Amino acid sequence: VQLQASGGGLVQAGGSLRLSCAASGGTFRRNAMGWFRQAPGKAREFVAAMKWIGGATYYTDSMKGRITITRDNAKTTLYLQMNNLKPEDTAVYYCAASSGAITSTIHLSQSYNYWGQGTLVTVSS
Repeated sequence: VQLQASGGGLVQAGGSLRLSCAASGGTFRRNAMGWFRQAPGKAREFVAAMKWIGGATYYTDSMKGRITITRDNAKTTLYLQMNNLKPEDTAVYYCAASSGAITSTIHLSQSYNYWGQGTLVTVSS
């Protein structure tokens, strides 16, 4: 199973981007999918996630109100709409999927066993 993230790029502060994450290589049970990011010199951090059954969503406080995580009707692609971007949002954004049980750990990277290659988002001031 491969996860392919796309949609990153260079945008001015206040701009918007929509990231996509497509899964390929076969079917797999996914209990949740999420987005994480890693800025230069910093640890990877949680951005947003969605439980695949029921569609409950979770967001990091630092971006809440500016981002929306969604999926397509076929439940094959995950999206992250990001608005009012700030220079501090500059990072490589990774999508991830979990086939294990997820309850209170949906924000932890250790909960995910499939990862995409990342897409770079650069926000200029």
